[in-house]
Amino acid sequence: MTATAATVSAREAYQVLKDMALETRVISACAAADDTVSVETDGWRMVLLTQGAVLVGCQHCRSPDGRHGSLDSWQRYGTNPVALMSTWEHAQVERLLSVSQRQLHDTPV
Repeated sequence: MTATAATVSAREAYQVLKDMALETRVISACAAADDTVSVETDGWRMVLLTQGAVLVGCQHCRSPDGRHGSLDSWQRYGTNPVALMSTWEHAQVERLLSVSQRQLHDTPV
């Protein structure tokens, strides 16, 4: 298997984000730290970059089969998965992240 075949492409990571926006994938875990939000959905794990409540990029993505993609590998091709999103998809994912984070903080320990 070549290094390229073992990498999550920007297009694949975008598709996961799009599915989250369409709510065909449900965010099952969400944790925020500084300017990142870690999310999990259907075995996919993503670290998203934020500025306040604004989604600005995807730092890292791991697929259920163990493949990885990162900002470094995507930038070689000039594409960040978040840049592929439509305005509506972008707003939806931001809204869903906000809801997930609120639910996380409202859940009693």
